[in-house]
Amino acid sequence: MPRVQLITGSSGIAAATAKIATEAGDSVFLIGNDHEQCQALSSQLPRSAYFVADVSDETAVGKAVTDCVTRMGAIDAAFNVAGLSARRMGDGPLHECSTAAWNKLMEVHATGTFFVCREIVRYWVSKKRSGTILNMSSVLARFPEREHFATVAYAASKGSIESMTLSAASYYAPHKIRLNVLAPGLVRTPMSARAQSDGGILEYMKHKQPLKEDLTDAEEVARIAHFLLSDQSFPMTGEIIRADAGWAVTG
Repeated sequence: MPRVQLITGSSGIAAATAKIATEAGDSVFLIGNDHEQCQALSSQLPRSAYFVADVSDETAVGKAVTDCVTRMGAIDAAFNVAGLSARRMGDGPLHECSTAAWNKLMEVHATGTFFVCREIVRYWVSKKRSGTILNMSSVLARFPEREHFATVAYAASKGSIESMTLSAASYYAPHKIRLNVLAPGLVRTPMSARAQSDGGILEYMKHKQPLKEDLTDAEEVARIAHFLLSDQSFPMTGEIIRADAGWAVTG
């Protein structure tokens, strides 16, 4: 049965998931902060629309969710994937991490995910509807790597998403609302451009992500996301699913 999926972000894993969803017959509503990118992606997708907003803006998120329900008729599933790297702002080891990087990552990842989840769950509870939320974490939240990926603010912001999701999954299970987390390893997206151009990291991935011996493709992660957002993943809830090509189990 066709469903309406709300997806935050308009590139990388978000774009790949949106394409898979519309190919499967679902409708997609994008929330992104880049108007041209949202417009370009939506123009490629049948049964899609978008709203330009920063997920860390509480008022804008509320307007975006309302607009989605008005234009699409409902929300059946949501994927919180919008995010960023703050290395250029000073994210790094704890003693070097800048306050600006810490605040920005918490603002976008933790607070932004919270705003979207809260608004959608309020809608579902008020309408006595079931639904599915998938939140994006990272393998770094629980399996850090000190040599190339010592980014304490990024890891902490993703860890907060995991804790919030599990707590909410417990509370809303009686409402038939499911919440899960997807935690990929290093994925080939615009956000990982630095890593993709670093020969040392590429060589390290041959060992650290041995299933690929490389970065994972956005489409590979998107296929898993699509499953977790669909009714085929019922009755999974409160799960943290890694898609890391062996990162966590490799020394």
